[in-house]
Amino acid sequence: MSEEKQEKTKIGFFQKVWDSITKIEKYPDMAAQGLGKAFSYIGKVVAILAIVLSLGMVYQTYQILQEGIQYLQNEFPEFTYKEGILDVSSEQRWTILEDNSYIGRTIIDTKTEDEQTINQYRNEIQKAGSGMIILKDRVILKNAAVTGTINYNYGEILGQMGMTEFTKQTVIDYMNSSQVITLYVSIFLTIFIYSFIMYLLTTLSNAVFLSVFGYLTTWIARIKMRFVAVFNMSIYALTLSIFLNVLYVAINIFIDFNMEYFQVMYISVAAIYLVAAIFLLKTEFMKRQMELMKLAEAQEIVRKEMEEKEEQERQEKEKEERKKKDKEEEKKDNKTGENGEPQGSNA
Repeated sequence: MSEEKQEKTKIGFFQKVWDSITKIEKYPDMAAQGLGKAFSYIGKVVAILAIVLSLGMVYQTYQILQEGIQYLQNEFPEFTYKEGILDVSSEQRWTILEDNSYIGRTIIDTKTEDEQTINQYRNEIQKAGSGMIILKDRVILKNAAVTGTINYNYGEILGQMGMTEFTKQTVIDYMNSSQVITLYVSIFLTIFIYSFIMYLLTTLSNAVFLSVFGYLTTWIARIKMRFVAVFNMSIYALTLSIFLNVLYVAINIFIDFNMEYFQVMYISVAAIYLVAAIFLLKTEFMKRQMELMKLAEAQEIVRKEMEEKEEQERQEKEKEERKKKDKEEEKKDNKTGENGEPQGSNA
C-alpha cells in the first residue's frame, strides 16, 4: 500500500465529519475506502443522534417526575400496579392539557382496551405535537422530533428494574429516593437501542434513495461510476442533514418546536451535497483530461523535435560520410595518377 493510500485510511471519525460538511471534493477519496468504512461511519453518526435523543428523553423524564410528584400528591387519584397491569381509581379518562404538562397532552385511561379508542387517543396527541397515553398495560409516547409514536410495555420496562407491584405512595417514595437513577439508566438504554435501530434503518433507506438519484445524475453528467461508490458518497452526503436533525432534537428537548417541512429539507440538503460532489468530480475529470491532452500534445511536440533532430543528425552523418568517402576516393585517384606517370628518359 502506498503512503498516500495509508494516509487516506488514517482519517479519523471527526475529520470525516468535518470533511463531509466542508470539503465535498473529499467524497471520492472517502467513498474509495469501501462500503465497510461507510457503514462504520454512518453507524457512529446515528449513534450520536440516538445518544442526544436518549439524553433528552432522560431529561424530560426527570422534569416529568418532578412535576409528577407534586401532581400525584395533590391531585391524582389512587392507583395500583401488579403483574404488568396498571389500575387507576377512575372510571373516566384523565386528560392533562399541553399547557399544564411538560411533555404535551397526557391522556390516562386504564379501563379501555378498545383499539379504536386508543387510536383516537393516539391521533389526539399527534395533533397536539407531543404527549403521552397511559393505558393499563403500556404507555405511548409522542415527541415532536420523532415520527410516529413509541410504545413501552410496563412489564418489560419495570421488570428490568425488578418492580412487579406498587401503589401511589410507593411511587412517590421511590421517586424521592436515589433508586430512581436505575429508572433513568433503563430509559436511556431502551430509548438508545430503539432510536439507534430506527434511525439507522431510516438513514440507510434515505441513502439508497439518494444513491438512485445520484446514479441517474452520473448518467446526466456522463461519468462512469459504480453504484456502490455512489452509495458510499450518499452516506457522507447525509452528514449535515443528520447533524441538523441532532440540533432539531436538542432544541425540542427544551422547546416544543415543530418544523413542518423538516424531512423535505433533510433530503434536499443531502441531495445538494451529492449532486455537487458528482459535478465536482465531473469538473475534476474534465480538468485531468485537459491536462492529459496538453501532456500528449507536449509529448508529440517533443517527439517531432526528437525526430527532426535525429533526421538532422542522420543527414549530417551521411554528409560527413560522403565527404570522408570523397576524400578517400580523391586520395586513391591521386595515388593512381602518381603510379601511372610516364618516364621521359626511358621513352
